[in-house]
Amino acid sequence: MNIYVGNLDFKVNEDDLEQLFNEFGSVSEAKVIIDKYNGRSKGFGFVTMEDNEEAKKAIDGLNGSSFKARDLIVNEAKPKKTSF
Repeated sequence: MNIYVGNLDFKVNEDDLEQLFNEFGSVSEAKVIIDKYNGRSKGFGFVTMEDNEEAKKAIDGLNGSSFKARDLIVNEAKPKKTSF
């Protein structure tokens, strides 16, 4: 399952994100979205977990929780929209 993680502190990196979600299960990928113009975090990212049950537990456990003094927004990521 692909999980959206919002309201991240701008200093959070991919290792931090992976460690946070590893408490709930195996993480396939953790990605912090970086602004291509200034190289800084945009304050959100995505985590991929193969086991849907573990992913749901992570969402339930982390949504609204505090991480590095910010309250996280965690939910299942919506599919990327394609434009034609």
